[in-house]
Amino acid sequence: MRMRDGLFKMLGLCLLAGVLVAGILFPVVGAAGVISNEASDTVEDMSAELADDPPPMVTTVTDREGAPIATLYSQYRVPAAPDQISEAMKWALISVEDRRFYEHHGVDWKGTLRAAISNTSGGDTQGASTLTQQYVKNYLINVTYRNDDLGQQRAQEATIARKLKEARVAINLETKMSKEEILAGYLNVVEFSRQIYGVGGAAQAYFGTTPDKLTVAQGALLAGMVNNPVVYDPWNNPEKATERRNFVLDKMVENRKVSEEDAERIKGEPLGVVPDGPEKPAANCVGAGPEHGFFCQYVEDYLLEHGMTEDQLYTGGYTIRTTLDRNANHLAKQSAEEQVGKMEENVANTLSLVKPGKDRHEVVALAANRDYGPDATAGQTEYALPSDVANVTGAGSSYKVFTAAAAMDQGKVGIYDTVQSPSSYVSRVFSGSPEPCPFIAPYTRGYCLTNASEGGSGTMSLQTALQTSPNTAFVILEEQAGMKAVVDMASRLGLRKTMASNAANGGPVDPDAESIQVRQNQKEFFGPSENSPGKGAFTLGVSPTSGLELANVAATIMSGGVWCPPTPIAEITDRDGTPVGLQEEQPCEQAVPEGLANTLAVGMSKDDLPGGTAAAAAADVGWDRPMIGKTGTTQTNGSAAFLGATPQMAGAAMVFRPDLPNGGLYDAGPGNVSAVGGESGNMFGGKTPARTWFGAMTKILEGQEKLPLPPSDPRYERVN
Repeated sequence: MRMRDGLFKMLGLCLLAGVLVAGILFPVVGAAGVISNEASDTVEDMSAELADDPPPMVTTVTDREGAPIATLYSQYRVPAAPDQISEAMKWALISVEDRRFYEHHGVDWKGTLRAAISNTSGGDTQGASTLTQQYVKNYLINVTYRNDDLGQQRAQEATIARKLKEARVAINLETKMSKEEILAGYLNVVEFSRQIYGVGGAAQAYFGTTPDKLTVAQGALLAGMVNNPVVYDPWNNPEKATERRNFVLDKMVENRKVSEEDAERIKGEPLGVVPDGPEKPAANCVGAGPEHGFFCQYVEDYLLEHGMTEDQLYTGGYTIRTTLDRNANHLAKQSAEEQVGKMEENVANTLSLVKPGKDRHEVVALAANRDYGPDATAGQTEYALPSDVANVTGAGSSYKVFTAAAAMDQGKVGIYDTVQSPSSYVSRVFSGSPEPCPFIAPYTRGYCLTNASEGGSGTMSLQTALQTSPNTAFVILEEQAGMKAVVDMASRLGLRKTMASNAANGGPVDPDAESIQVRQNQKEFFGPSENSPGKGAFTLGVSPTSGLELANVAATIMSGGVWCPPTPIAEITDRDGTPVGLQEEQPCEQAVPEGLANTLAVGMSKDDLPGGTAAAAAADVGWDRPMIGKTGTTQTNGSAAFLGATPQMAGAAMVFRPDLPNGGLYDAGPGNVSAVGGESGNMFGGKTPARTWFGAMTKILEGQEKLPLPPSDPRYERVN
């Protein structure tokens, strides 16, 4: 039986040889129709691909100065040219895998017949594949079909048809590439275990060196591994790896590439790999470290949202120069940690910084008290705390900026006009109260509210209202402007993603979704209209909010009403150094009139002054720059925020509980006390967030000019 099978195999190999010789000259149909014109075209295409297209590469993410912060890859590969690989490495591989490499033309007929005779006579199974053939197979497995399990399986089938095609490609390939190019191509493609591919990456990861410096001992270990990278892993299986290395040394002796004495000496040496596993960077944003990981994560998210696929990002070999300012990011994280320790249970404190401008809004820093990383026990998280739409109660009264802007935009009020701010108020336009209001008829449901202790009562200018933040004044303005206009203004000024993906209801913020009809004595008392639907609490900031987008709101206001996407990208180049653009990145737009934005900025310019909700935080650091600011605190003290800006820098700080029980609802508990920074009751916009913002910005702007705010526009100063 074994002899018969061997004869059939030998017959197949003879047929293979004949078909190959014929197939070099013209397309043929083989034993079972395995080669056709179409297949011949495939051979040509594959040969061209192997000759011209490089394998997956590592993408490098840098800061704005070009210094690397992270690498992204699915295959850790450092490409090496033929003259960048040591002769010891090359001859170790040739000796063990294809000693007649420089003699054959892609297929080793002598080796093929030897293998056939050995297999026929019951000897050890020998594949007789040349390095050129192995290059073809490894390219298919590790490059062409890297994301296709079925394709990888087919590329390794022990069939005459596959061998035939592989051999034809190998012969074709040797007409297009030199032996040195093929050898280097193989060494750049082959796997070495643990996501390490190619000799450049292996030299670094295993020995902390470069491929041109690989010694005989090192080359022998790596050459031996390609046969079975998992089995010969030097850390998991050092004994097997040693046996395999020594086997390669024996083959090098047989091939007269190392003396027997030197080989025996090397056999007595340890493997020499770096301790504790391979020395290679992390394959994702964890490699950016605890400080810069959040920024790297936003870069990745941004690119995936703007037309780049994950496969492109992790295999394209791009260099992505970001807008990250390392110093600003460090100071932002330092300030966040000063206010809330990284091990504070279920409390996140974030700070996002954006540079204003009329042509770009560059993200400068994304920081948090918690470190970026996979170890939750060390206070780490891989959730994009500063940039994503946070699973929190909201940003509080910072949303009053949108109500003020909407009312000003409609000509309902000017920044110096008087607004009503009673101590309590019942809206008969909005819903949202958890139970019937005690101030109106039992069957009538409206929206009841009072002012927080930081608010006022009676009347005041809109500018003073933005400074002192009375709830009633802004719900009344919300009625006048209409919910649609307020929600739209939030989006226009910068909450694009936040308004499009409200985590509270699983879809976009829809001001019509919660319009109401209130009845008294079974008769219609009032109802919704196009201009006044929804919950009145929107202006009090109950919606989950992206801290980065809130920072971009401040940047839009400081840019004369010009909104730009908060971009983390300065420049992208491909593996050849050619610039790459983002096709889906939105252009800047004049979101609101410049006069409106400038006047709104003047209206927000008193929050750091005595009487303002952030005055104490500003005084603590001796703040003396012109700025805009607005604090926000949710009703249950489950979260708080501060947005602010100078002409040079805009930012938003948010403190919240990222892991919420009860399906995302937060109950602060008795007394609504939140232990933050070792002090009770600090989850207020004027405390933790404002202190975080001022603490960082004071140092970041140190030495820079104290620029004035833009002047207000008379058209938006007074209406009445």
